[in-house]
Amino acid sequence: MCTGMVLLTACNKYLEVDPDNRTTLDTPDKVAQMLTSAYPDQDYICFSESMSDNAGDRGHSGNQYSGDLRVNINAYKFNDYASTDPGSPDVYWQGCYKAIAAANQALDAINKATNQTAYIPYKAEALLARAYAHFMLVTFFSKAYDVATAATDPGIPYMLAPEKTINAKYERKTVKYVYEMIEKDLTEGLPLINNSAYKVPSFHFNKAAANAFAARFYLFKKDYAKVLNYSSQVFPGNNFGDYLRPLNTTFNIATRAEREAAFTSPDTKANLLLATANSVWGRAWIGYQYGLNAAISGKIFFSGNIARGSLAYNVFYFGSNNNDQGNEKWKENFVYTSADVGNPYIYVPLFTAEEVLFNHAEASARTGDFSTAMADLNTYYSTRVINYDPALNGVTLDKVTAYYNKAADPLGATVQAILDVRRSEFMQEGMRWMDILRNKLPLTHIDDKGAIINISADDPRKVLQIPQEAQANGLAPNPR
Repeated sequence: MCTGMVLLTACNKYLEVDPDNRTTLDTPDKVAQMLTSAYPDQDYICFSESMSDNAGDRGHSGNQYSGDLRVNINAYKFNDYASTDPGSPDVYWQGCYKAIAAANQALDAINKATNQTAYIPYKAEALLARAYAHFMLVTFFSKAYDVATAATDPGIPYMLAPEKTINAKYERKTVKYVYEMIEKDLTEGLPLINNSAYKVPSFHFNKAAANAFAARFYLFKKDYAKVLNYSSQVFPGNNFGDYLRPLNTTFNIATRAEREAAFTSPDTKANLLLATANSVWGRAWIGYQYGLNAAISGKIFFSGNIARGSLAYNVFYFGSNNNDQGNEKWKENFVYTSADVGNPYIYVPLFTAEEVLFNHAEASARTGDFSTAMADLNTYYSTRVINYDPALNGVTLDKVTAYYNKAADPLGATVQAILDVRRSEFMQEGMRWMDILRNKLPLTHIDDKGAIINISADDPRKVLQIPQEAQANGLAPNPR
């Protein structure tokens, strides 16, 4: 299918094929099969983790086993570059628009079908998938949503129909427009979801995942009442604790291999939506020059916490360099295309129970409900602190403000507490970069030569550059 935005040679050849030779989407089953391609098949973790403050110099030049090391080095140094390697911004851009193209093909077939009722669950999935891919694109390739500037900040092209012309011209419009279109697809598709349409719902936009997406979307938009509304619909009665990963119990006594398998398993209730990505991340996080090191790990995991307890995060040293550290999260699936050649894949948790809890906690705090925010934090710590004791490890607003020395700023202290637990929970998942973008956080990187790279709150380098192929097709680049 045609990905639209990049207009590669393969896309042009697709448009030249006689329509009779293409797959005809004339049954619900065929549309459902098309929608398996409506999720980005590339990962954002390689570049987003490298850009974040989770990464530092590890004291070595990297390991070629991890693929193109430029993906890591250029992201860490905030250098624009063109790449066709998995894990790069350009390839993620292509993966998102490829997913959008599949969703649009499905919607086009559904709109032409005579029996619309049979297609309702797949229309829901197509709308949600299209909204999600556009959301991720506008998050990485445009400025973060700001109500004061969204109407003028350049967005990304929002594709509403299958690509049918060669060398079509596109426009970016604005972040405000893109958010409006995402919201339209999201709110139209969500009520139509039917979990029973799927054998394994966690690989499709099921009801829980769709509400989790809505909660994330409105958190970025700073519409906190809607964050509470949608996050509260993910689990009955906000019983988050029943769905969080049991790190301080089941996970804590499992082997490393068992933890890695469980982390991205569809049988793990915390995984609300999983996607398969052609990714080197399962091996690259070990071999990259810039990543989690001893200094960053010590600050995040071993310098105390509000709950005053030992946390059940499995952070470990690896290789011969004790400056290299990591989490037990990623199990690579290598698929052979011939006897000795193949491609690495991982399952990426796109939405999890943990994120929903954090979104609910933050929205509660930002709307003045600190008691609910504390209850959410306590639910979280009850599954993370080893030998958790509510009397000893329970979190209160007084403890939070004292810990951050912000007695006069309970909101600031609570939000900081939530951002800190999000950072530790999502280590090496790429989510920290989204929090940095959303909250306009500054950061500093120091490379292997001692050069200091200061990234300010509004640094234009935070916005990924539009790929060169898309620029050649008329899209304006992001300023530098």
